[in-house]
Formats: sequence, structure tokens, C-alpha cells
Amino acid sequence: MMRSAISTASRALLTTALAASAATAVITAAPSEAAAQVSIVRINGIATPVYFNDGDTFRPLGGPFRFRPARLAGFNTLESYGPTHQWGGWTYKELYVNAKQATLNARTEIWNCKADDTQKDGYGRILAICIDLGADHIRKGLAHAYNIDKPADWRFLQAQRDAIVHRRGMWAKGVPPLVLTSLHSVDERFDNENNYNRLISPLDGLSVKWKHQDKYDECQEVCHMGKGFDEKKGLEVIAALRADPTTEPLVRGYEDPYLLAMFGEYVSTDRVPQIFVREGHVPIKKKLDALRAAGAFGTLRDVKGSCMYYTTFERRYVVKPKPKCLKW
Repeated sequence: MMRSAISTASRALLTTALAASAATAVITAAPSEAAAQVSIVRINGIATPVYFNDGDTFRPLGGPFRFRPARLAGFNTLESYGPTHQWGGWTYKELYVNAKQATLNARTEIWNCKADDTQKDGYGRILAICIDLGADHIRKGLAHAYNIDKPADWRFLQAQRDAIVHRRGMWAKGVPPLVLTSLHSVDERFDNENNYNRLISPLDGLSVKWKHQDKYDECQEVCHMGKGFDEKKGLEVIAALRADPTTEPLVRGYEDPYLLAMFGEYVSTDRVPQIFVREGHVPIKKKLDALRAAGAFGTLRDVKGSCMYYTTFERRYVVKPKPKCLKW
């Protein structure tokens, strides 16, 4: 038992020493990296020096994936190339601080990730699965859960529910009906028939395509418009759902602030997040439709949801000077 414990401790110390040695070697071999914050991530169990570009991407500086950009799957941090997100009571610059905090948070600990060559995103980056980092980001309100064709990982959704209920990070000044994560002007690509902006549900993390044929100017503010309702009316709707035996099991255990956020998505998009759907049945949607038709939400008003400033990729990262709207 003692020998096994000593052996385990020795291996841990050796792993840490090798990782530190690798990081030092990278900095020595590439002086341009000396000013960068080098972190350690265990990729497939191997301690690897990495550089976090932002809160959801890193570049391994050693190991089998050396210098190959990695996108962390299942969650998204706000853009860190400039103050470009806004919703609720936030200013653009305040949410830019949130994005920067996510980068710093990613650099604070040693995280565990899995990656292989077969899984890549649309930009050719390796997709890394880092559950502990993602859940930590999300619980602190420094990221939101995100998936393309099904609800996000349940661990991420639990962490996000906790952050929304306790108004942490990006949710402290309101939850938009959908989070706007990317803008694409119709003139960006040759094949523009299916041009769209990407929106993400704050409740189940599912991606929604906002199709359009609009041409955007540099630094143009683009907002997804939603609907607002009186919170008192929303609490009455919650009571109605809890009193109905067909819907009570679907909302059981969910906190009022979380259900109010769900209502915000529903009245704005006519969509009920999939986490409230069981076995293909949607009694909650029927109930909400009936309540809305009866005026239970009161008079709905037009509200700004999530907004972004439009800039092209080249103007964000390549062509100088930086656009005015992206200056800090």
C-alpha cells in the first residue's frame, strides 16, 4: 500500500515536472511565446503546455497536437476580439470584460480534455472535450452551453441553470430570449441563399439559425428582437403550470427565475426548450399556448434581445487599424 502510494505520488510529480519542462522548452525555443500565459491541460491524460487564445480555444505548445488550434466543444464564451456583445442591462464594454474574465479563468487551473484527429469544427480546429473547464466557466456565468443538433451536455445545462438562477456573470443583468453569437452579412460568401446568423437558447443550448438576406455595414448594431412580459404575470403563469397535473411533472423542481427565462424564449420565438419535452410530448407548449391566448402573460411588448456589432473576420484580426466599435 505504501509503495503504491509513493509510486502514484512520484508519477504525479514527474508528470508536473515534465509539463513544466516542456513549457520552459517552448518559451526558450520561441521567444515570441515568452510573453504569453502558458497553462497546463491534460490532453488524453498527457500534461501539455497550452496557450489559451480565449476562454474556449487553446493552442497546444507541445505534445502530439503541437501548434494545432483546438476549439472546446459544448460551450461558448463571448467574443474577446472587442466589445461586441450586449443584452439586458449590460453595456458592450461590460460584456467584453466578461469575455476577458473567461480567458483568465481558463488559465487558472489544470483542466482535463479529450481530443482526437477525427473530430474537427467548421474551421478545421480540433474539437476538445473539456467537461471540467466548461462546467466551471458556465457555473460562473463566463460561458453558455452550446450544441448544434441536440440539447447541450446535461452537466453544462445544470451549471447554466445554477448560474441563471443566481444571476452570475453574463446573466446578472438579464437573460435574453436567445444569445446572438455570430453575424454574417449576405455579401460575405458567394453561396448566400441560406445566409444566417447564429442564435443559442439559454435554456437547452440548442443552436437556432436566424436566416436573412441583409447586408451589414461595419460596426452596424444588429439585434435579435424579442418580446417582454410583466414578471408578476409570469409568476401567475408558473402557478398555473404547477397546478395542472399534465404540466406539473415537467416544471417540478425548477426555480421561478429559470422558468421566467424559459417564458422569455417562448413568447419571443414560440419555442419551448427541449429540456421541458418528454418522450416527444409537449403538453407544456399546449398549456402555454392556451394561457397566452387567454392573455395570461398580459400585453407583450417589443424588446431588444441579444445584440452584436458587425465586423468581418479580416477587420477583426488582419486589417489595421481596428474598427472603432472594437476599440476598448
